[in-house]
Amino acid sequence: MFKLVVIGGKLRGQEFPLKDGENIIGRGSDCDVAVPVDGVSKRHLKVTVNGETAFAEDLGSSNGTLINGKIIKRMTTKDGDKIALPNLILQVVYVLEKRVVVKKKVTRSGDDSDDDAYDDLEQVEPMPASIIAKPIWIFKNKIMPIIYSFNEQYEWASLVGTLLFIFIAINISLTIVPVLSDSRRLLLREVGYRAKQYAAEVDRLNNVFLRDKNLDQIYTGFLEGEDAEGVQSYKLFDTEGRVYRPVSELNTIVNESFPVEALRYFKVEKNQDQEKIERQGNIVRVARAIKAHDKNLGRDVVVAIIALTFAPTSLATEAANNSKAYLESLVTSGMVAIIFFGMLYYMTVRPLDELRLQIERVLRGRQKEVDSKIMFKELHPLRNTINSILGRIKELQSSDSGEIQSMEDDGPYIRALEEFLAGSQGPVMILTSEKIIQRINPEAEDLVGLRENSASGQSILDTARDQGFAATVIDLCDRSANNEGSNQKETYEIGGKQISINVTALMGKDKFAKGFYITFVRTD
Repeated sequence: MFKLVVIGGKLRGQEFPLKDGENIIGRGSDCDVAVPVDGVSKRHLKVTVNGETAFAEDLGSSNGTLINGKIIKRMTTKDGDKIALPNLILQVVYVLEKRVVVKKKVTRSGDDSDDDAYDDLEQVEPMPASIIAKPIWIFKNKIMPIIYSFNEQYEWASLVGTLLFIFIAINISLTIVPVLSDSRRLLLREVGYRAKQYAAEVDRLNNVFLRDKNLDQIYTGFLEGEDAEGVQSYKLFDTEGRVYRPVSELNTIVNESFPVEALRYFKVEKNQDQEKIERQGNIVRVARAIKAHDKNLGRDVVVAIIALTFAPTSLATEAANNSKAYLESLVTSGMVAIIFFGMLYYMTVRPLDELRLQIERVLRGRQKEVDSKIMFKELHPLRNTINSILGRIKELQSSDSGEIQSMEDDGPYIRALEEFLAGSQGPVMILTSEKIIQRINPEAEDLVGLRENSASGQSILDTARDQGFAATVIDLCDRSANNEGSNQKETYEIGGKQISINVTALMGKDKFAKGFYITFVRTD
């Protein structure tokens, strides 16, 4: 919604809401916006509001209408523009409205009162009865509104890039990570078997010596030195917790958590014939009860316990390889995603650019209607709507002037600008009405880094290496065209120098810009 706020003059502070459609502003009491101020004509100005666009047109007033300090006949206005009337200054204000969506239930009786029930984008159609269609309905009406809400805060390209990255991360996590995890589990299992073999070997070699308390004969040398690959530490102790090996800890009492737990574990008779295994990260701990035959009892009894802490380098290597594989997958998928994103982005943007250019061609009378060779059926309704609007514009032009006004050719105007360029003393560039490079003199070639023989006939956006420079030039061209060809300028840094870019549009009799004359002046 637009409104006019009086920021200067006799009615300072007053506000005038503008309705959709035509709003007549003037001194007359029958005007939509009545401003009883001397100097203002009875029907001074017309502002036509169409959604988010407001178009101002002077109605042949005696004292004229100025927008942003320039006298105008007709001009599209935007939020913040200042309209100056005699003894009055109005500011255009665009107010964001919070829409309250009223959902209507569609009846089957054919009642025309519900024909517009789904004219609003926020309207939700009833859930279909089909089992196949229900998931589509849920995705469209429950999940996508969340994405739409993000799209109101972030640019479409940024949002698509973020969603693509999330998709890659989830895809890799659901496909590669389980494979890596299975590989790790298998490796841990093999490591567990290896640790159990070490413990069994201690049992085989020492159970007799342990039974007879012959400590000097106990052998655990294979658990020490270079031959014991992966053995981080071990303890051989009796059922009272007294350490027999390693020799450096002989006759001490175990106090580490795992040996203490193992001692408690093997006091339970049913646990004495199995290993106690614990895995933590890249470390595997194994404990085994060592039995020997007791002649007095006539059966095997536990005479000692071996507890091993096993951390083979293969586990660390495997973890590093897994991390490397995951990172490589992420990088490879990311590179593919960048290419895919570029394809998706330009496939989406191209039909919109084509649509914009064709609208301009239709308005200039160079083609009859908007059409496209690109297959994008979702744009068909939009194209049909645009063609209807363009047809209505032609009808209005025909009814106002008695005939549809034909658009002038750019050629004579471009040739006139080339005559000006021939006598210029500084850097000059000429663009056509469609921002296509027509001429660049040598001074401008050296300044902006473009060569006329290679850039001529191409859009400045496609040829300029500095896209900020190209965007600035195009913006100045549009501003000049919208202000009846008045000179527009802006300072921009080119090659480390502050350059004033001056753009003047050469307007045709049909009120459209036919070409743009661009000069560059060094300001520092």
